[in-house]
This record gives sequence, structure tokens and C-alpha cells, in this order.
Amino acid sequence: MLTPKRRIFRRHVPGLVRPPGFILALSGVAAMLTVWWVQDVLGVVPCGLCLWERWPWRAMIVIGLAALLAPRRLARGVAWTGVAPALTAIGLAGLHLGVEWGFWPSPLPECQAPRFMTGSISQRLASMPMHPSKPCDLPTYPFDWLPISLVELEGLAALLVLGLLLASLLFKDDGGVRKSDSRQTGRER
Repeated sequence: MLTPKRRIFRRHVPGLVRPPGFILALSGVAAMLTVWWVQDVLGVVPCGLCLWERWPWRAMIVIGLAALLAPRRLARGVAWTGVAPALTAIGLAGLHLGVEWGFWPSPLPECQAPRFMTGSISQRLASMPMHPSKPCDLPTYPFDWLPISLVELEGLAALLVLGLLLASLLFKDDGGVRKSDSRQTGRER
């Protein structure tokens, strides 16, 4: 008499679990490639807040790759942690937009435009910063014909990624909403 093989370590999790990881990893890579293109190809100098805004996208790459490499039953939980960097990216974009629009001053001292002292040329040169920096309240427009700054585009991209991520985490493949309890009943097996 043949006994059926027992599946000890294979537990099927219903639905697709990999798309949230793909969304996180690909959006993070796309954001970093865009930043590289704007900074190195177009020659736009980033400000201090722009450098801060890159960290959530880097975290999305790491979390997305972890969700792709995690076992199937853990992948969705790992992908849920990607909501935090997406919200952080939206928050940092909002902070930077407030600085650009003049609602509040930048929290970073390097974002302020240099103020030169009166006096001789040597005193003015001594008061200049060591590295040239772009003030955070000066918006960068990537297209002359479109009055939307890079910070606004980054905020919209973060909102889009958050929406896609939540949609892929909350909805089933057939269009229904996921139940909070992912355990299978005897009939579903």
C-alpha cells in the first residue's frame, strides 16, 4: 500500500504574493535611475532635502528584493513593511514642497542660500560654503513647458507606488477584498 507524500514545509498561500515585491523593487530602481539621470546627465545639483528623499526609495529596493526572495508564506508580510517607506517618501516630498512654496523654512542648515558678509573679497570667499549647494527653496523644473518641479513629480510617484502597493496587497486576484484571516478552511484545500 502506497502512502501519500506529506507536505511538511509546503504550505500554499492563496493569491499572488510576488507582485508587491516587484512593485517595490522596480519603483525603487526606477526612482534611483531617474535621480542618476537628473543629477549626472542633466547636471542638476541636489539640495539637502533631495538627498534625504532618496532614502525611502533605497529602502523600497531592499524590502522589495526581500519580499521577492522570502518564502511564499512570508512574502506578503515582508511586502507590507514597504508601506512605511512609501509613506515616508510622501511625507518628505510634502516637507520639501512646503519649503519650495515658502510655507516654512527648511529644517536643514545646508538648504539655506549662502549669505555673504560685507567686507573685502577675501572675507567673502572665506564665508562661502566648502561645497556648492542648491537652496531647498529653489524648485527644479525638468521640463521648460511643464511647471511641475521634480519634488512634485516625486511626490506623485510615491502616491502612485503606495496606491499600487496597497491595491496589490489588499485585493485578491479575482477582484475581491482579502479577508483578514488567511487560513484555509477544509473545503478550500
